Amino acid sequence: MASWNDDSPLNENTLKDWNDDSQWNEDDRSRQINEELTQYEAVGALVGHYCEIVDKHVFHLLCTKLEEHGLRKSKYVGIEEMVAMFLNTVAHGQCNRMIQERFQRSGETVSRHFHNVLQAFLSLLSELIRPIDPTFRGTHRKIETDPRYYPFFKDAIGAIDGTHIQCVVPAAKRDKFIGRKGNPSQNVMAVCDWHMCFTFVLAGWEGSAHDAHIFDSVITNSSLNFPHPPPGKYYLVDAGYPTPNGYLGPYRSERYHLPDFRRQVGFRNSNEAFNYYHSSLRFDDDDFWNEDDDLQMGMTSSWGRRKERED
Repeated sequence: MASWNDDSPLNENTLKDWNDDSQWNEDDRSRQINEELTQYEAVGALVGHYCEIVDKHVFHLLCTKLEEHGLRKSKYVGIEEMVAMFLNTVAHGQCNRMIQERFQRSGETVSRHFHNVLQAFLSLLSELIRPIDPTFRGTHRKIETDPRYYPFFKDAIGAIDGTHIQCVVPAAKRDKFIGRKGNPSQNVMAVCDWHMCFTFVLAGWEGSAHDAHIFDSVITNSSLNFPHPPPGKYYLVDAGYPTPNGYLGPYRSERYHLPDFRRQVGFRNSNEAFNYYHSSLRFDDDDFWNEDDDLQMGMTSSWGRRKERED
């Protein structure tokens, strides 16, 4: 029996399926076997169908950037296919077996290329997830041109928030990862600027971890390269975070969330007025970093906006 290469575009099961399926004619088989281009056409169809959340031009830009950060095609698997398999896995929660079926690859091939793409993404992080202006000079136009926020929030440089992302963990660690909704999750802390771009993201904490504990670990750990606010500048945070210098939260024991103000119009005191505009300014960040939305969609949108700003 022939020895089959895991990276080969064909395997024994595929040939058996072709031999047993009367819908395939000889021209179909020859084209699939002899033309490597067919592989990329198939990948294009898969990308269009299974990665609908990614614009086509953004997908190709992403592939180019990952190649710059060390991702290399193999003899039979191109970069586009590697990235498509990766995105299907992380964006749709598909298991290795489902990726095997959709891309007609062995489990070892799927796993190996998933980790290759992951390493390229980790290398890409330092380029994409960072402040556009690390000195935070000036006031952002969003604040400067809106009388609701200027001059009251003229030194705000972004917003910090957390979200719970569902995850799969070993049974022995499951209890620590049970979040507030009763499912295993990671408590992810993120910073978003007024361009709606992520400037810092920390994943990996258990779903049971409190936001304040994660925040404290981030600002005290220099190895994480957190973009600390310079003197006179600050981030907006909600009531779940501590408020040392450089971090501005709302007044506690007062209405804060926008739905609360919709139920009862008007402010009962000046603290509520402050909380309303504080929450309103943070609202775009909350809307963007929504735990019910797809994380990959948010990251891709953030990257697209960053490219627009830098171009």
